Amino acid sequence: MDFTMLGQLTQLFGPSGSEELVSKFIAAQVRPYCDELTRDTLGNLIVRRHGNGKKIMVAAHMDEIGLMITHINKEGFLRFAPLGGVQISNLIGQRVMFIDGRIGTIGVEKLDKRSDFKLDKLFLDIGVSSQDEAEQFVHIGETAVFVGDFVEFGTRLISKAFDNRIGCFIAIEALKRTKSTHELAFVFTAQEEIGTRGAKTAAYALEPDLAIAVDVTATGDTPKAHPMSLELGSGVGIKVFDRSMITSPKIKRWMADIATARKIPFQWEVLEYGGTDCGAIHLSRGGVPSGVLSIPTRYVHSPAEMIDKRDVEAAIELLVALLEDSAEL
Repeated sequence: MDFTMLGQLTQLFGPSGSEELVSKFIAAQVRPYCDELTRDTLGNLIVRRHGNGKKIMVAAHMDEIGLMITHINKEGFLRFAPLGGVQISNLIGQRVMFIDGRIGTIGVEKLDKRSDFKLDKLFLDIGVSSQDEAEQFVHIGETAVFVGDFVEFGTRLISKAFDNRIGCFIAIEALKRTKSTHELAFVFTAQEEIGTRGAKTAAYALEPDLAIAVDVTATGDTPKAHPMSLELGSGVGIKVFDRSMITSPKIKRWMADIATARKIPFQWEVLEYGGTDCGAIHLSRGGVPSGVLSIPTRYVHSPAEMIDKRDVEAAIELLVALLEDSAEL
C-alpha cells in the first residue's frame, strides 16, 4: 500500500477549530467516490454515498492537538493555552508552527524547584525582540501545531497528528474500496480533541442506524508501560471500553465475527481513559448502535506518534467488510 497520501495528511495544519486545510485536502481525495459532499456549521466534512440499506455513519476526526496564544509580552514572548490533550511535561524545546509557516520554540522560565514546573512557567519564542514585532506575525487567539515530520521505515511510521489523520486515511481508503449497498455517510469531524463537538452535531443531523468511528489508541508494548493488551503490528483494535462509552456485546461480536471470518488480525481494546467521537454519537437522539476501530499508537499526543502499517491495512480491510456485512444488525 502507498502511504504517500497519509504523509501529506499528517503535515497539514489542522488544530481544533481550524480544520479547513485538512477538509479541503480530503474533499479532493474523495470527490470521485461519492454522490454528495457538504460541510456543516461546525466544519464537519460530510461525504455521502447513496444506497438502499441502513444509514451508516463512519466518523474520523480531522483536528490535531495544538496551542492557542493568550498573551504577548513587551519582549515578544508568547504565552499559550493547550488546545486538546497536550502533555505539559513534554513541551520544553518542542517546535510549533503557525498556519503561515512561522516556527516557534517552547522555553521555560528558571525554576527554583521541580514542583514549580507548570503551564504558566512556559513561553513560546518566535525569534522576535518586541511585542510590536511579534504582533506582525501572530495575534491573540491564533493557534499553532507541533512540528513532527512523517518518517517511514519498514512497517513502522512516525509523525505528528496520526491522531487522527490515520483515521481519516483509513476512512478515505475504505470509501474508495467498498462495494456496500447501504446509505453511507463518511463524516470527517471537527473539534474532537476539545469535546467531540463535530461528531455530536453531525450524528444529531444524520440520525444514523449504525456508527463506526476510527481513531487511535494507546499500547502496552513499551518498557514498563501501563499494562494494556495492545501492541503494534498485531492487528486493528476493536474497542470494548473507554471513558466515553461501553461497546454493546452485539456490536463487539459482530465486529469480531467478521474479522475472524475474513482472517483479519484484531485485538481487544480496553482503554482506561480518553474517548472518541463514538462517545458523542452513541448518545445522540434516542441512541445509536456504535463501535470503534482503533489503531494502536505509541506516544499519542506527541510530535512523534508511531504506528504500524499492518494495523492500518487490517483496519481498512475490516472497515470495508463491516460496511458490506451490516444487514443483520
